[in-house]
Amino acid sequence: MSIPKDLLYTETHEWVKLEGKEAYVGITEYAANELGDLVYVNLAEEGAAVVKGEAFTDVESVKAVSDVMSPISGMIAEVNEELADAPEKINEAPYEAWFIKVNNITDAEGLMDAAAYEAYLETL
Repeated sequence: MSIPKDLLYTETHEWVKLEGKEAYVGITEYAANELGDLVYVNLAEEGAAVVKGEAFTDVESVKAVSDVMSPISGMIAEVNEELADAPEKINEAPYEAWFIKVNNITDAEGLMDAAAYEAYLETL
């Protein structure tokens, strides 16, 4: 399983890619594997606020429906519309299949780097 070193992670298995004053958010390979084949993504709304630790969307797999939690607080600047028609992209390339791009970030503290996330996974 890959854990890219340029991303930050949460205990609920989301990743964040910070780029200046914006950030991309997705779910980790671990989460995608645990969920199984994704069949539906409930897209978030552009312009909506996201709050760190709260669900901003959910995904449906062959196993269950699961919330996707926001690892940061801010405003949704863009939604990855491709996921509506191709949720399997998340299973195929979880670190490229971002859900939302967030700007006006106000709370990005407490995220794990790749080494800390890898250590966390070993405790599960």
